[in-house]
Amino acid sequence: MFRISKLARQFGLSRSTLLYYDRIGLLSPSGRSHADYRLYSPADRERLAKICSFRQAGLGIEDIRNMLNSSGDDTTTVIQQRLVAVGQEILALQAKQRLLAGMLRLRGQGGPLDTVDKEMFVELLRAAGMDDNAMFQLHCEFERRAPQAHHTFLLSLGISQQEALLIRERSL
Repeated sequence: MFRISKLARQFGLSRSTLLYYDRIGLLSPSGRSHADYRLYSPADRERLAKICSFRQAGLGIEDIRNMLNSSGDDTTTVIQQRLVAVGQEILALQAKQRLLAGMLRLRGQGGPLDTVDKEMFVELLRAAGMDDNAMFQLHCEFERRAPQAHHTFLLSLGISQQEALLIRERSL
């Protein structure tokens, strides 16, 4: 049997993480000591290993709970969904990578001026390999994550208030 601190250390977790897992019913100790310390069995340790593995793969608590409480097809579906999500995240990161590389290429050719206007921004996106659909996705993601920052950014490009609002509306 393992005490909470020893088990937490084995997985590089804090004691409070295990207390949280107990509180939400994800990992409850198998027993208690005479001094009322939580005691975890080898089976509890295996369950925690699965939980840590799923967390490392980016799964949320509810998905992990569902996977631990079911078997077979249910777990396969959740893993497949996460795999698709990771693929989409990779594509988004690659688009950002191309954008940054394009910015660096332009900087090497005399660089962006002190300010970037709408035309230069579109040129940067095109230089990074983005087509119209990718640019639309960029605005959608910007609007979803930080609507006010998106608006401020559009205005910084010299776009009128009316055009900025139109771009934001289309991005919803």
